[in-house]
Amino acid sequence: MPGAGTDKTKRWIETPAPVVVLVEPQLGENIGACARAMANFGLPTLRIVKPLQGWPNERARVMAAGADRILDGAMICETLDEAIADCTFVLATTARNHDQAKPVIGPDEAARQLAPKVAGGETVAVLFGRERNGLENGEVAKADAIVTLPVNPAFASLNLGQAVLIVAYEWFKLAGGGELPFTTQERSRPAPKQQLAAFFADLERELDRIEFFRPHEKRGTMQTNLLNIFNRMTPTEQDLRTLHGIVLALAEGRKGPARGGVLDGEQAELLRTLLAEGRGGRGPDDENPVRGLAKLLRRNPTEAERTLWQALVNDRRFAGRGFKRQTPIGPHIVDFVSFREKCVIELLPADESNEAALARADKHLWLEDHDYRVVTISAAVAERDPARTLDQLAAVLTSTP
Repeated sequence: MPGAGTDKTKRWIETPAPVVVLVEPQLGENIGACARAMANFGLPTLRIVKPLQGWPNERARVMAAGADRILDGAMICETLDEAIADCTFVLATTARNHDQAKPVIGPDEAARQLAPKVAGGETVAVLFGRERNGLENGEVAKADAIVTLPVNPAFASLNLGQAVLIVAYEWFKLAGGGELPFTTQERSRPAPKQQLAAFFADLERELDRIEFFRPHEKRGTMQTNLLNIFNRMTPTEQDLRTLHGIVLALAEGRKGPARGGVLDGEQAELLRTLLAEGRGGRGPDDENPVRGLAKLLRRNPTEAERTLWQALVNDRRFAGRGFKRQTPIGPHIVDFVSFREKCVIELLPADESNEAALARADKHLWLEDHDYRVVTISAAVAERDPARTLDQLAAVLTSTP
């Protein structure tokens, strides 16, 4: 299986390339890092002059992270002359000015000079020096040109593996024409203006519903600014379909308007009145319809329920007490309940009918028989002064059941 960019199922690039020569490298880890960089960018030939930790080196193999074929094919040399004996053109990498009459070039120009020679069948090499002090003057003198990098002059020394990687990258980029290995597939066509206009019309309609365009005299400017936002995006057809879905979800919710359901506050209160008068808040013996009804009520809260719930979940006094809203308890559905505290909160409507009041009294008797404390609160008070309501509830919870 391919790892993080390593895929053994793909062909290993085997093309003529410059030889990398490491002169007296001090650490096996750095040799491994160089081998990894060479494998990344298609440089197959490594020659090592007198590695200080000996050879083979297990630390180099670990650091190579799978570039074993570079290490297995490495040529170990006693002298630099032996390492470059068959080379017709040699470049020396250095961060120091050796004050020698040689051309000084960057890694991109080095690649350009190496490419035609490699294409002509010549053997060329790039020298890299010791980690501590790089190449010596006599070693630089054996090269045809110097390769250096535009780096911070106060901290110009690169790690050996980093230096090899930069030169190898410039070579591979030139040899491969700079073509990237993959691109992002275009999964959707650019959106036509007609689709953008339809989306924007729906967006404007929903923004009008929440009175977004205020003050009225700035409506035109606000519309223009919004339209320019989407035009600058150059959206695709899929982009607009996604944005359209987001707008509808915000406006209507997953199963209704964004505030929680399909009913506004007055309609939600009417629903509760009808349920209370018709069934006393009871469900049939099958608990599934009761649960379905509870979900319907949760998605369609009254203004009092919404206000009190928002205050309740934001009050640290009730953190961890496990309050839920519109939850079935046996055959009944209560406004708020904490099973942990065995406490029920019921909101009392302003103008409850006799039938609903009798049903509510029956529900409270059932709850008290099952050891629930019932706190009855005026819906108008809960909506107008939720803090006072929560103080009342806190007092109940701290009292002895």
